[in-house]
Amino acid sequence: MANRALLSRDLLLDLLRLHEALMADVAALLKEHGVTAPQYNVLRILRGAGPDGLTGTGLAGAMITRVPDVTRLVDRLEKVGLVRRERCREDRRVVHVRIEPAGLALLARLDAPMLALHGDSLRGMPTRELETLDGLLQRALATRRN
Repeated sequence: MANRALLSRDLLLDLLRLHEALMADVAALLKEHGVTAPQYNVLRILRGAGPDGLTGTGLAGAMITRVPDVTRLVDRLEKVGLVRRERCREDRRVVHVRIEPAGLALLARLDAPMLALHGDSLRGMPTRELETLDGLLQRALATRRN
């Protein structure tokens, strides 16, 4: 049992180191375009949500990394014209967040460089190994949800 615990600990540390290295590359690319990783994540989610957008709660639930204050994050994006908020007519307590054309344009400019960055990030691993790693990580995630 101790070996399994030590192996799990080492694996967790390796995953954290890899995450930090990969996110540093992403942050550097995004900084060139004036957005942070959480802001980029919000924009991606809203693009996928389509014209109806999402409520703040829906947006918070879809985030990859939990942020403590989605409201302030949306405030910053709204201030620079990348998203807009609209209060629901039927229920004034509900506010929908929608992506603006400027937000879509920013994502369009980022799509190719981000894809290139992802493609290059683990360049030392052959495709077959990446497929195996992806399968193993998906299995690990599935066991965490159960």
